[in-house]
Amino acid sequence: MTGKILIVDDSSLARRNLRQILEPAGYAVVEAEDGLVALERYFLEKPDVVLLDLVMKGMYGLEVLRKLRELDPEARVLVVSADVQSSSHDLVEEAGGKGFVSKPFDREEILAALEAAMTEVGR
Repeated sequence: MTGKILIVDDSSLARRNLRQILEPAGYAVVEAEDGLVALERYFLEKPDVVLLDLVMKGMYGLEVLRKLRELDPEARVLVVSADVQSSSHDLVEEAGGKGFVSKPFDREEILAALEAAMTEVGR
């Protein structure tokens, strides 16, 4: 599968690790280090899927998710976080997130979640 993925994470290590998983699988990668940059890059780059960290400096990931879905109801956002609480998963789902991928990264889990999001009916 191919497509353009926007990685939003304030950790350069996390962005680099995701890039190392995605590019060999055929995905083009765009990065943003915070929520404001993410919103700008989303509209400039038009990614197929956003991989969004929850805990970031400045704008919290859930706020970024809500803004993206408000501005583009069709935005496909997968939250990537070490937060495994079911309440966090519920908040992500309520805000329009298409899935939740746990840190530390598992290559197969990430690629499967991306494929599911990209083959979603209507896109």
